[in-house]
Amino acid sequence: MYIKTSREPAKTFRPGAVGTAWLSWNKGTRPKCSELDLSDCRPIMMSVRTPATLRKQASQALLRNEDLAISALEQLPMELFPELFKEAFKGRHTRIVKAMVAAWPFPCLPVGTLMKTPDLESFQAVLDAVDMQLARKFHPRREKIKELDLRKGRHDFWTIWTGTEDGDCSESGDEERVVKVLPRYAVRRRLKVTVDLCLRPRLDEEQAYFLQWAQQRKGSLHLCCVRMKIWALPLCRIKEILSVFHPRHIEDLELSMGWDVSTLALFASCLGQMRSLRKLSLARAYKNTIRTVNRTADREEKCVRKLVSQFSKLHCLQNLSMNGIYFLRDHVKQVLRCLRSPLETLSITGYLLSESDLNDFPCCHSLCQLKHLDMRGVVLLALDPMPLRLLLETVAHSLQSLDLQGCRMEDTQLTLLTPALSHCSQLTKVNLCDNAFSVPILKELLLHTANWIKMNGEQYPAPLECYDDFGYINTERFLHLCSVLTNALRAKRQPKRIIFATDNCHKCGVRCIYDLVPRLCPCWQ
Repeated sequence: MYIKTSREPAKTFRPGAVGTAWLSWNKGTRPKCSELDLSDCRPIMMSVRTPATLRKQASQALLRNEDLAISALEQLPMELFPELFKEAFKGRHTRIVKAMVAAWPFPCLPVGTLMKTPDLESFQAVLDAVDMQLARKFHPRREKIKELDLRKGRHDFWTIWTGTEDGDCSESGDEERVVKVLPRYAVRRRLKVTVDLCLRPRLDEEQAYFLQWAQQRKGSLHLCCVRMKIWALPLCRIKEILSVFHPRHIEDLELSMGWDVSTLALFASCLGQMRSLRKLSLARAYKNTIRTVNRTADREEKCVRKLVSQFSKLHCLQNLSMNGIYFLRDHVKQVLRCLRSPLETLSITGYLLSESDLNDFPCCHSLCQLKHLDMRGVVLLALDPMPLRLLLETVAHSLQSLDLQGCRMEDTQLTLLTPALSHCSQLTKVNLCDNAFSVPILKELLLHTANWIKMNGEQYPAPLECYDDFGYINTERFLHLCSVLTNALRAKRQPKRIIFATDNCHKCGVRCIYDLVPRLCPCWQ
């Protein structure tokens, strides 16, 4: 069986006959492989020979002799490169990996998808090959690689060229795989290295090695970080990293820092440079400590304003998450008014929202097209829910998920929100757990959800009638009342998945769940 790769006169390459055909590949008389003869490769003579299978078996045959495989790279058909590289990388054939990077015939090498398990040796071989290109030690017949993609998410390249849904390369992800190239000619000519970074006090071996390597070569490469996670790093270290990976390329930033507002204000200028930012997550910002007694409330207010002002520069921002940012109370409306484009996701969790902040929600242009609203843990009991109702009415045409878990709402709040909720026809997920609702009010809501035809998962609190005077769950009442509510809903529509959940048990800390198969806490099992 043969794989035709050109129209030149047939010259036969026999991977299985190493002692004959391979030895003819000397430096002076290297024939072109226009056909692959697999007849001598006994392991590959199977009943089904798909192109993908043949490529894989040909690659395995090549890997049996590294010296000859490396000498053949410049004459190797480009169709064999992806499969051969995958096998060489996984098998830690570092010499072949290094040579293949230098001779890579495609504009992009998405090696990050092959790095799901730590393998510093193969990773170093790839970076060593880049160094050799920078030093011009290699002059392959093909044009040099333009981008080295080290991101570990899914990349279609390997599926297309190897013809398989490889488990190492098929991880799902919604993020775009292409990073915008700067319009400057000098930058376009440099090799582009694209990466996602997760920065912690203790880095894994691969990332520590890469950061040091990138720092030393930042003037020779176009280094680009698309997704950056920063957990509890000192500000000086973060600024050092951002001097290597410019903030303008970051599209997804997750910042969980444990800083006070003064330190976060020092980071504000870096945030303002992230003009491509689409997703921003801020978590764990604290009040100034006692050691900073000379910093007055006016000083803190100035720091907050400095941070908030940077949001006006984030023209691409679509997803904003703020968890436990205490100082944003009374400043959320300033943040939302600064935004230049509508948000798809707003997540404000884990702190007290002020009345003035909530009152501003319905009139914020940045919230008029919300798809996802998450307000877990925001106490709404003492607030007027009318602004939230008006917001829900505004986004009824677009809202797909709503999370109001743990907002301490009672019957009066849910009664007011029910008319707006009933019009949210695009909802696929809703979570109202850890609120205090009675059976009649919950039933009233469920009977007004006939429009929720796209709903995939809905979660509700167990009704108040399930608890005794001391707050303990009565399991018989719980099972009966949840059954009554579910049957009432089924009279209007057929739910795909509906859950009723109690508060955490006072004894074991586990909830009772009413689902298709009710699950009681260990105390009642």
